[in-house]
Amino acid sequence: MGKLVRDLIPSIIEASGRVPRYRTLDHDEYEKALIVKLFEEAREFHDATPEGRPEELADVLEVVRALAAHLNLTDADLDTVAADKRAERGGFEQRIWLE
Repeated sequence: MGKLVRDLIPSIIEASGRVPRYRTLDHDEYEKALIVKLFEEAREFHDATPEGRPEELADVLEVVRALAAHLNLTDADLDTVAADKRAERGGFEQRIWLE
């Protein structure tokens, strides 16, 4: 079973003297793979040490940006949707835990 990897990974593998086996996903496969990748990266963030969290959070952000682009949303579009939702329902700044 394979997994979605960053664009330069095949080149990095080749530079190490190995031969990567890979293919380009079609539209639907790509969307499904991005969703799986989002959960994978979220798990890695969850499991990371405090020192490792910034890098793992950057990985989550990269996947979110790829998903947004896949949905034809720019970063600005996504920011607008997030701001609208924040205005309607609030953010998470107050750290409210509903019992």
